[in-house]
Amino acid sequence: MAVREGQGGAEAGGYADAGAYTDAGAYAGRYAGGPVSGYADGHGSAHGSTHGSSYGSAYGSAYGSAYGSAYGGAHEGGCACGDCPHGAREGHRRAVAAFLRRRDEFAAGQGLPAAVAHSASASRQWVSEELAQSAELVAERGRAEGRSWLTGLWPRTAGVVWAAVVLLLLGQCLTAVGAGWTAARTAGLAAALVVAGAVTAASWFHRSKGGALAPVIGEDNRLSTSRTVAAAWVLFVAYAVLVLAGRLAAASRHRERDTLISGLELARGAGVVTVLAVVCGIAVLVRRVVGLRVLGQRLQKVRADRPRAADLLTDDAGRGTFADIQYVVISGVALVFAAVRLARRPDQLPDLPWGLAVVVLVSAATYLAGKYAEGGRPVILSVVRAREAGDLDGPIRTGDDIEIRGAGFVPPGAQGADRLARMVVRVGAVHVHVPLVPVPGGFSNPADTLLTVPVPADVEPGRVDVQVVTAAGVETNRYAVDVTE
Repeated sequence: MAVREGQGGAEAGGYADAGAYTDAGAYAGRYAGGPVSGYADGHGSAHGSTHGSSYGSAYGSAYGSAYGSAYGGAHEGGCACGDCPHGAREGHRRAVAAFLRRRDEFAAGQGLPAAVAHSASASRQWVSEELAQSAELVAERGRAEGRSWLTGLWPRTAGVVWAAVVLLLLGQCLTAVGAGWTAARTAGLAAALVVAGAVTAASWFHRSKGGALAPVIGEDNRLSTSRTVAAAWVLFVAYAVLVLAGRLAAASRHRERDTLISGLELARGAGVVTVLAVVCGIAVLVRRVVGLRVLGQRLQKVRADRPRAADLLTDDAGRGTFADIQYVVISGVALVFAAVRLARRPDQLPDLPWGLAVVVLVSAATYLAGKYAEGGRPVILSVVRAREAGDLDGPIRTGDDIEIRGAGFVPPGAQGADRLARMVVRVGAVHVHVPLVPVPGGFSNPADTLLTVPVPADVEPGRVDVQVVTAAGVETNRYAVDVTE
């Protein structure tokens, strides 16, 4: 449950504003409840003052001072106003570090005002509200960083594409030493230029959505394994056909043209065509399966702040998954083999052996089965009265804490404080927000298998239903408990 710096959805929402706790004057004014003397000190420029005053009118003098300190102080080490990619990234990084420090301070019992320090329940509620509000403010900074990162991605994707073309040219030049330059090498280079030009143009039209990666980014803002594998095979087959087209255009003999045309027959490329059809079908089917399971509340999906390369091999929580890893590895090996066959026989489609093609099909079936098996609806198994050392045993009364035991309360990728703060427990007709209980390195409450919430005084005595609503909006089963006066 630890909120770690540098991991996608977890830290993007779980942070306080950077300047809110690094500036000493703002810190003192915020928690003393009076005017914030550090607000003026936090202004490094007129730009920071403008942001500070605007946020101050929205969130009050305390939060205004926090934002003014964050924006003004950030200019000391590089703009963090969010108007440029570097600023968004730097501002988010500082916000993460500041929140982690503040969370650990609360976990150690520091920073509590005297008005709530005498009451354990009041202290817990105050700490939870402070962390939740701070996390929500910095979650906006994380989302801004993600949008800025996507916008700046398209030149890099185009650069990678053209770097691959340059590497192909160098490889052809090296292999041509002694053997001489052939028409096949010219056709291969021309096909690479056409594919690279098409990908670059597409990335420009989608420059605000990730450039060339836009088609393989899923609805949850993560890289889709099935779409990436399918896109790789589509690009390879298109390149192979363009190589044959280039050689056909340059062929002068009738027999050579017939040989090239026969190289496109299904008998020559049946393995490649079969694999292409299956991986494309898997990409479409997986999107449909995931969508239906989310709508049916059988799968919990939380949107990420931005896509990462690790998404191809991991689940939404960042843990490596066997189904995804084996699908990427086997498909990559098959692509390498097909590329070698094309290089050795550029006069026909790569004749992928049926043995290797069947291996890819089995890998695709395993990946699809893994998509059907993942997830599950959260469930409440039991609800008991929470008891601390020295408490007497007794029934559940209003004001008591209850422990809700079950599974699936925290969806994968929802470990950030802003996501955890969205969890709600219905006790009868009353909605209770699950309090955040910080511990060094993370949160002890809420957890994936255990939630602790107070029974509010508005709950009428008698039999009431308890139900959990997760950060993904999925509801658990109803569990009946008896509440006494």
